[in-house]
Formats: sequence, structure tokens, C-alpha cells
Amino acid sequence: MTAGWDVELDAAGLLCPLPVLRARKRLLAMQPGQVLRVVATDPASVIDMPHYCSQSGDTLLAVDQDGTAHVFLIRKGSA
Repeated sequence: MTAGWDVELDAAGLLCPLPVLRARKRLLAMQPGQVLRVVATDPASVIDMPHYCSQSGDTLLAVDQDGTAHVFLIRKGSA
């Protein structure tokens, strides 16, 4: 694992619901336990990503802010 995650998704510049939809698509292709790092600039992503994770069975490990971008670490669930 490189730098604490396995796969990175750059969703900067995309508006709701695209960051979540792209994260979902990427997570579906990943193995259980792998970690996805998502970078999003959409202000709604701070609401949408946690909600998505609570519904999908994936685990939101961390949320951070890097300038105007929100950075999410999501661990792929077993389902």
C-alpha cells in the first residue's frame, strides 16, 4: 500500500452527484479491505461521502481538508 491508500480518485471540479458516483464505481472494482483516497472540491461531498459510506457498507476512515479540496479515505467493505 502506498502512502496509506491503494487507489486514488481525483474528483476535483466535479459537482454532486459525480464525486460519489465515481467513488462508487471505483470501489466496486476494488478488493475488500483496500483503501480509496478521494479528492473532491464539491462542498456537498462532506455530506454525500459519509452518507454513501453508511449506506454501502464501506468504511469512511478519514476526512481532511487540503486548501479548497476535501480528502476522503474509504475502506472497501466485504459486501
